[in-house]
This record gives sequence, C-alpha cells and structure tokens, in this order.
Amino acid sequence: MKVEIHHRAPIPDTYRAARVSSMFNVEGDADFRLSLEADLSARPWQVGLIVGPSGSGKTSLGNALFGGATAQSVPWPKRAAIIDAIAPNEPMDTVTASLSQVGLGSVPSWLRPWHHLSMGEQFRADLARLLCERPPLAVVDEFTSTIDRRVAQIGAGAFAKAWRRGSGQFVAITCHEDVTDWLQPDWVINTRSGEFQWRCLRRPPVIEMDIFKADGSYWPLFEPHHYLKLPRMVAADYYVGFVGGEPVAHAAFSPRPGLVEARACRLVIMPEWQGAGLGLRFLNELCALWRRGINRYERPLRTLFHTSHPGLATALRGQPLWAQVSASIGCRASRPHDSVSGKFGGHFRAVQGFRYVE
Repeated sequence: MKVEIHHRAPIPDTYRAARVSSMFNVEGDADFRLSLEADLSARPWQVGLIVGPSGSGKTSLGNALFGGATAQSVPWPKRAAIIDAIAPNEPMDTVTASLSQVGLGSVPSWLRPWHHLSMGEQFRADLARLLCERPPLAVVDEFTSTIDRRVAQIGAGAFAKAWRRGSGQFVAITCHEDVTDWLQPDWVINTRSGEFQWRCLRRPPVIEMDIFKADGSYWPLFEPHHYLKLPRMVAADYYVGFVGGEPVAHAAFSPRPGLVEARACRLVIMPEWQGAGLGLRFLNELCALWRRGINRYERPLRTLFHTSHPGLATALRGQPLWAQVSASIGCRASRPHDSVSGKFGGHFRAVQGFRYVE
C-alpha cells in the first residue's frame, strides 16, 4: 500500500515571506510531502513503531494509516486515585497486575490521582490503563517524548511484553529511536528515510547487575520505595545491586531460629528500573548463594520470603524456583495501642509465603 501525504502551504504574498523565500531559494510553495510503501496487511502484527525527527510527518502518517485512532482519549479524573480510575468495572487484580506489568509497582503511587504523579509515573499509568482497556487498535503519539530515557526504555519494554500476552494492535509514534530495541516492534516506519521495514523479534538489550554485600547504610535510599513501612531487620545481611555504578536493587537476609532456613525481606527495585525483571533475578541469585552456603554461616540454607504485594506474589507463583507455602490474612494495627484482632481500627492484608526450592 502506497501512502501519500501532501500538506499544502502556498507562500503568502507578503514582504517577509517573499524576502525569506528569495534569501533561501524557496520557489513555488512550502508544501510538505511524504511518500512511502507500507503494506501492513502482509503479515499479522501486534506492535508497530513510527519513528523520526520532529516535523518529518509522523503524526500525519499515523492519521493516514490508522484514521487518527488515539489512546487515552478519556481524561483522567481529577481526584480519583489511579487504582480507582483504571478500568473501574474490571476486577481489582486485573488493575494491579497491569500496574505491576508496566513497572509501576509503588503501592503509594496507586493511591494518588494521576495528576499528582511524576511524568514517568503518569507514562506508566497510561500504559497500565491501556492494558486494561485493550482496544482493538491503540495509537500513542509522542510516545516517551517527555520522560527520562531510562524510564522510557524500560517502560516500553515492559509494556510491549505485557501487550503481546493479549490481543489487539498497538502503534507507538515517537522521535526517540532508543526505544526500538526495547519495544521490539513487528514493523518500523522511519520518516527520516521514508522506509518501511518488517522486523524479527530479537532479545532486548542486556542489563548487567553487580551485587555487593552492604552494611545497611543503603536502606534509607530504598526505604521510601518499599510498599510497607517497616523497621530494619534484626541480624540481617544487606545486599545491593548496582547497574553502571548506580544502586538499583536492595534485599536483606536473616536466619530463622535454629538456622533452619533464611528469611528474605526488604526487596526494593528503584522506580525507574521497575518492569525490567530485575527484582526476581536479583532475589533468585541471592537465594541461590544462600542455598550453596555462600553466607556468613557457611551453611546451605533455603530461603523463605513473604509478601503482600499482588504483583510480586503473582510473579513468584509463576516461577518454578519458588513454591507457595502459605496464604494468610494478616492484620496490621493502624495505631500502636490497637488490638491484634483489629477490632479498633486495624486493617487486613493478604500475606503470602514462598520458599525457594531449587
């Protein structure tokens, strides 16, 4: 299919326009033209990408190919928390799973209105909403254009992976080529060169993490991003994962009474790195070290891990290295003098236990 775009712009009959056209040898008109071959019906596809510099016709091309279909046409409510605003008629588990899948795993952020989030969090919330609504065709213009590039890359990769699990077609329109390898599109149109190309799926870029044993001094850096407010673990060994010298992952391990097994806790991935799959890889590597006896006790120990984060619990259930061993409703008192039974203001959370079984 050949696509022809022609925006007419006759040169005005004014002094300034005449002078500029004469100085820069612009004759006839200032029309914009773009022509390319793009047969999108030749193969089945789910993710497409239109990329090119500003002013190269990306938006016009998207309108020509897809009839101006745009995602997120319904504005976010001013006051509602995003956990209530996203797909209000869908089960809550569907919403929390979508938020976790796109890397917005910070529970406090779920409780804020969209307008109170950072630009990176708004970007991920938009993607989570799109995953829940899942229209047959979604076209997102200015995709990742206004956010930090690391958030853009990891967010694009997390979204594309989640989108491919279902149906529908998604098209990103952006001036940033750095998301291409993360988005893994089935086809790319480059408006700079005017070329259309089918692509084969390849592995996304590799992220290398170095893990070091720490003394707990890094915990204040990670603590604001943990979904629960808890004190430090007693007699714990702290581990921090670094990517390019930047601390991005944190976990703590302590022995259970009698040295029968270890307990892992305080697992945190920095927000801009959420969605890349670093959390489970980081945790699995530490559990493997303790299972081989690489710890201060020089004793092979299995690891027990508890969480009430719905996205993390779902991910652990899908891991062959982990077995779920408990699923209880725990009560946290909202004030120090509240009773354990929760009769005076405590609130309940589902605490799920998993054991590393490798």
